[in-house]
Amino acid sequence: MPNRLPPGVQISIARRSLPSDYQMPTMDMSTDHYSVGLLLSGDRRTITEQQSYDAHAGDVSTMPPFLYHRTVSLSSVPYESYLVKFTSRAVEPLLELLGHTFLDEMFEEKIHHFPEAIQKRLEWLLDDMLTVFSSRAPYKELVLQGLLLRLLTIIHDEHTGSGAAYFPSRLSAPIIDTLARIEQQYTEDLRLSVIAQNLGYSEAHLSRLFRLQLGVTFSEYLFRVRLRHVCELLSTTNKPVSEIALRCGFCNGDYLSSRFHESMGISPRAFRRQAHSHQE
Repeated sequence: MPNRLPPGVQISIARRSLPSDYQMPTMDMSTDHYSVGLLLSGDRRTITEQQSYDAHAGDVSTMPPFLYHRTVSLSSVPYESYLVKFTSRAVEPLLELLGHTFLDEMFEEKIHHFPEAIQKRLEWLLDDMLTVFSSRAPYKELVLQGLLLRLLTIIHDEHTGSGAAYFPSRLSAPIIDTLARIEQQYTEDLRLSVIAQNLGYSEAHLSRLFRLQLGVTFSEYLFRVRLRHVCELLSTTNKPVSEIALRCGFCNGDYLSSRFHESMGISPRAFRRQAHSHQE
């Protein structure tokens, strides 16, 4: 269901602490506000009808109105963030100065990366905004507006890059639901037939949709998701390959090693050595 700001509110901010496996239950969109979020902890993937993008600690994500989207977890790290919502009216002084296409151009990029020093500045600024928002000061709306304008100019001027993966074609609701299911349950024995039944489709129909809209089969996409998590665990832990295999949905270490070498061109152990040498 589309969400809106309360009547009369032009700017709101909240600090959220949610379970690491939190995901939006359905597709959703705003109809009257823009959103800016700073991820303090966790790893998140946002899926829209046309693209997906990942955010990690220190990243800022942006969401314009009227864009259906759904977020899912990418890791077991606790999910904490600041979330600012605001109307175009709240940033009118900035639009008058920089042009009324400023927001559209800025929000075309959905994820923004920053140096660590800028991440800290953003966190301090958002903390100040939350303090003002929670106060009863008669001038708080004016102060909030000034802080919001500063937030947007820092994001615009200081980001070092962005990234999004575009899908071959526009995604339909059942495919988006399927992608969300994969991200949440990749460790399990996921079967397209079960997902199709839960969504009210035949397995053949959902399989055709998947290949048409994503350009790969369900099993290939699932393998890529599992492989991404394998690479993360190889790079950041010393867990045995056999344990990583079971944690990422593979039947055993030997099968993982075979598929890993086939896809990556090296063994999991060689990949780990390379990753650790680059971190030294």
